[in-house]
Amino acid sequence: METKLEHPLSEKVEQALNSIRPYLEADGGNVRVTEITDDNVVRLELVGACGSCSMSAMTFKGGIEDAIRRQVPEVSGIEAINL
Repeated sequence: METKLEHPLSEKVEQALNSIRPYLEADGGNVRVTEITDDNVVRLELVGACGSCSMSAMTFKGGIEDAIRRQVPEVSGIEAINL
């Protein structure tokens, strides 16, 4: 479920997300990059079970956001568009 974006950080962000995707997929969910802005803000959409799960905010903060920040320090912000 990858989205090809024309941004220098796209590949790094996808690699970071791929490190946690197996955990999301095990619960019937996933995450999709919808946009990376010119000022390096990553906008994500939680999909599948993650989009409606009551724990999705915790998953976003504790898992998804951490993985991206650790592996792609150039990112200035991370936002979920459907939380």
